[in-house]
Amino acid sequence: MSFQESPRPSDEEEAFYMQCRAAYLAVFRSSLTNIASKQQLCRVLQQAGRNPSHATLNKYWTPRTSKLNFDDFCEILKCEKKTEETELMRAFKKMDVNSDGYITHSELEKALTTRGDKMTTEEVNTIFSLADINKDGKLDYSEFCRLLVSTAEQCQIAALERLEADAKLKRQNFGSQSYSPPKSSVSSASSSSAVQVAATHPQPPETSDATLKKDSRSSSRPSSARSRRSSLSNSITMTSSGTKASKIPEPSGFQEWYHSKMKGCFFLEDDGSISSLQYQLHVPQTTNIYLTIQPFSLSLSHRPDKCSSWMTVDTALFIMSAGETKEDSTLVHFTESKDKETYVWKGELNAGTYYLLPFTSGCRLKKRSKKSLSIKPVDLVYRTDTGELDLTRDLREALSDIFEVIDMDGNGLLSLEEYNFFELRTSGEKCDKDAWAVCKGTENFDMRKNQLTRQGFMELNLMEATEKDGDPADLWVTLEAMGYNRMLELVEACPFQIDVHCEGTQLLIQPLSMDSGPKLLNQALQKSITARTGAKALRGQDNVFIYTYRGEHRISSLIANKTNQRVTVHVNNEQSRNCSSSRGMSVFAVEVPARTKMVCQHVLPINEKQDWTYNCVETILTCT
Repeated sequence: MSFQESPRPSDEEEAFYMQCRAAYLAVFRSSLTNIASKQQLCRVLQQAGRNPSHATLNKYWTPRTSKLNFDDFCEILKCEKKTEETELMRAFKKMDVNSDGYITHSELEKALTTRGDKMTTEEVNTIFSLADINKDGKLDYSEFCRLLVSTAEQCQIAALERLEADAKLKRQNFGSQSYSPPKSSVSSASSSSAVQVAATHPQPPETSDATLKKDSRSSSRPSSARSRRSSLSNSITMTSSGTKASKIPEPSGFQEWYHSKMKGCFFLEDDGSISSLQYQLHVPQTTNIYLTIQPFSLSLSHRPDKCSSWMTVDTALFIMSAGETKEDSTLVHFTESKDKETYVWKGELNAGTYYLLPFTSGCRLKKRSKKSLSIKPVDLVYRTDTGELDLTRDLREALSDIFEVIDMDGNGLLSLEEYNFFELRTSGEKCDKDAWAVCKGTENFDMRKNQLTRQGFMELNLMEATEKDGDPADLWVTLEAMGYNRMLELVEACPFQIDVHCEGTQLLIQPLSMDSGPKLLNQALQKSITARTGAKALRGQDNVFIYTYRGEHRISSLIANKTNQRVTVHVNNEQSRNCSSSRGMSVFAVEVPARTKMVCQHVLPINEKQDWTYNCVETILTCT
């Protein structure tokens, strides 16, 4: 989300988000709280006047779903319209065999236990006992429909009244901004994509409200005006990349250097976090290194109508010396210079083993709107003239691109290790050597040198589709795990390539498991920030410090809490210009445990050809 002023939402949009907030806060204390179960999703949808079926709930809460946030809920409400009384009446009239306006218990039981979301007899009995007001064994469904719709409306009205009446709730952050009345002239930012990162550092409603009580008359008033004694203001103006030298010179004799490469991919997870493989680099002797990382285009199946949106995603590579344990690893260097989409580091490495940790800030690789859920998905399989199942052209192109991503060494073949990267990503399971040998021993899958060809990869996916008799459900699980939406657009992943050039000796680079995870990367990231900039204490809090790293193309900030208490820091970027934050919002709160460092945010320019200004005010809300 940009920190620039956003167009003011229409009254209709304001009313919709008010309803979303009201329903959400009827179930949860804060809009930063996640929906943690299918039952909670059902409850909050009912508070919004919806009547979700099992099929509806299963559409949004899949086996891979662990949580949904406020933004997800808003998108679901956009897709799921309220049940109208006329629709209910139409359904009941189909059960009314006598057309007399009444339904008997047996008629209702037959309809609800044999069609659609089938109910148990006990559930039907409960519904009928509540709806049969006269206890005459018949249901006046016209009155029942009116009461059902009226009850849903009353739930919404009660939640809205509570929201309007409770001053505390008005001062909570809803998505990306503090609450402001619909008629306000203050510029308002959309709450889209706002909660996905901040939800990991929730802002306690009680403590933050107590701080904000000092001045709640205008949500546009800077937080520094309310708590100036415990705040820090930081302003940095960055020049556009167009005014900087773009070409980084290659070392002398570069063409004679040894070259190794490895591919990988950043994946956007359901909770908004980003994951990728990490790598190990073995340097046999002290030597000069020229190292780059960049997104790569999937050119084999690229068509002009399919843009490679991930090519603008920022990347970086952290180099850590490998200790006896991962905890003993230390940051050596990281890529800071940039040449177009390529991020570069050049220098000398001593003999030894190193970890290469890919990184992207999250400013440009973000969760997209779930509008695609309401769009008819593209076809994945079809029947040929002979009645046999086959993969559609669209699916073959997507699978060809996936093959390109998981072929990490770029030799045009998939080893068992490369294929297992795909299997772990899409199913959570590995293919063992015995199963791999079976693939090799059959004529069903094209293999060379004990490795799977592109054609063999297609045949393997066709076999799985055939085993399911053309049901595309498992194929969609695979595609979505690899970052594709229902239009087969790669929107939640970014393929990248690492190139290592070495003078005088051949290097060995190999992938590690994803289990090495974020801890090591977070350690490197924190060190890269604190080692390059001085700490500034928050005014009035001598043991809470802000580090602000200013690179050539990225600004990152870190909060160091050296107290024995947990602190909540309010962050306000509203005065920044031409900036995009990894938080996806301009105002948010970060909760930092005692004696802990935490990365606050990363910031990039929206338009790299224009100057950009980072203007951030950090304010202590609470110490607990």
